[in-house]
Amino acid sequence: MRPHGLERHRLGGIGWLRAGVLGASDGIVSIASLIVGIAAAHASRGTILLTGVAGLVAGAMSMATGEYVSVHSQADTEAAALDQERAELALDYAGERNELTEIYVRRGLDAALARQVAEQLMAHDALGSHARDELGLSPALRARPLQAAAASAASFAAGAAVPLVVALLVPAALMMGVTIAATLLCLAGVGALSARAGGANALTGAWRVAFWSALSMAMTAVVGHAFGTMNFGHL
Repeated sequence: MRPHGLERHRLGGIGWLRAGVLGASDGIVSIASLIVGIAAAHASRGTILLTGVAGLVAGAMSMATGEYVSVHSQADTEAAALDQERAELALDYAGERNELTEIYVRRGLDAALARQVAEQLMAHDALGSHARDELGLSPALRARPLQAAAASAASFAAGAAVPLVVALLVPAALMMGVTIAATLLCLAGVGALSARAGGANALTGAWRVAFWSALSMAMTAVVGHAFGTMNFGHL
C-alpha cells in the first residue's frame, strides 16, 4: 500500500495544463490556417511567410493581453474580497469565528470539534483561514497576471512556430499539403498528451483536437481559394 503522504493527483496543475495546451493549440491552428489560406490564394512564398510571422507576433501579444486583463481582473476581485474579510475580522472577530465554525459543521464536523478547529486555525492565521475555507482562495491558486500573460504568449509562439518552420523548409509545391499533415500530427499529439496528463482517454483527446483543427484549415483554404480567384484590379 502506498503511504498517504505520497498520494498525488492530477487536479493541482490542471489549470496551467489547460492554459498551456490552449495557447499551443491556438498557435498551431491559427498560423497553420493562415498559411493554408494564403497558400490557397496562390500568394508568393515570401507573402505566406510574412503573413505567418505577423500572425505569430499578433497572436502572441493578443493572448498575453487577454490573459493579463482577465487574470488581473480576477486578482483585483480576490484582493477586494480579502480586504472585506480583513475589515470584518477587525469589526466582529467572534462573529467570523462562528461563521467559520458553521462552515466546518456543514462539512461534517460536530459542533464542538468545529468550534475548536475554527479557534485554533484563526489563532494561527485568521485571514488565511477565512480566505481558504470561506472564500476558496489559496496561495497555490492565486491569480498572477504577469505569469499568466507570459505563459500564454510563450505557448502560443511555440505552437505557431511549428507550421512556420514547416512552411519555411518544404518546397513551395508541397507547402500546403505538408503543413496540413504536420499540423494535424502535432495537434493530435498535443491533444493526446493533454488528455493523458489529465487522466482522460488519449485517443479521444487526439481525435477531438485534430477534427476541429482540420475543419478550421479547410474553411480558411476555401476562403483563400475563393479570394484568390477574384480580380481586385479595379479596387
